[in-house]
Amino acid sequence: MASCSDETGTERGRPRQNRVLPTGEIVAVTCRGTMMGNRGILHDSKGILGQARWRHKAWICCRLAFKKRQRQVMAPGQYTELFFLDEAVALAAGHRPCAECRREAYRAWQSAWARTFGRTARAPEMDDVLHRDRVGRDRRQIRHIAPLGGLPDGAFVLWRGVPSLWFRRQLRGFSTDGYTSAPSHDAKEKVEVLTPAATIAVMAAGYRPAVHPSAQLEV
Repeated sequence: MASCSDETGTERGRPRQNRVLPTGEIVAVTCRGTMMGNRGILHDSKGILGQARWRHKAWICCRLAFKKRQRQVMAPGQYTELFFLDEAVALAAGHRPCAECRREAYRAWQSAWARTFGRTARAPEMDDVLHRDRVGRDRRQIRHIAPLGGLPDGAFVLWRGVPSLWFRRQLRGFSTDGYTSAPSHDAKEKVEVLTPAATIAVMAAGYRPAVHPSAQLEV
């Protein structure tokens, strides 16, 4: 199960609204997950999220700990720490690897991006493409339709109304504290894909996102 933390997960006994789902929603649950990230300052001085769900196009996915740095979660005037069950969830929500704390993963992502689009791109250029693919003018998550069996490992789909991870040719149902068994499926069936199209292409070119340990189990 994912790690739950009172320090990052609650404010005066109430869960903070900083956990991100594969659908892009930001919710309040106590289970922290295995990855952190940010997309700018989304909260006010009281730690409450406003209507904005991003403040810049650089949506990144980070390690939980890096060089012994410590932060006050959702401090006034600082970026909003967002938390994900794993990297597959972060990618589905529109994030990419951080170039600082996850340098190796970022370089692997950049290499797969070059294989996909034919040339190496810097972070701002990749962020522009990702932003076009992840959020519409209505600020809702952009989704697309594709055959389930043609998706790469780590893709998220909506299966029978439930966000589900496609991993090792099987579906894993998503929950905020881990993966569970999913309903029977037909790999030939077309599904609603939550992971942005550009990210799907990068994963198909060889990028492998880190997944929660529960995805590795037989479910």
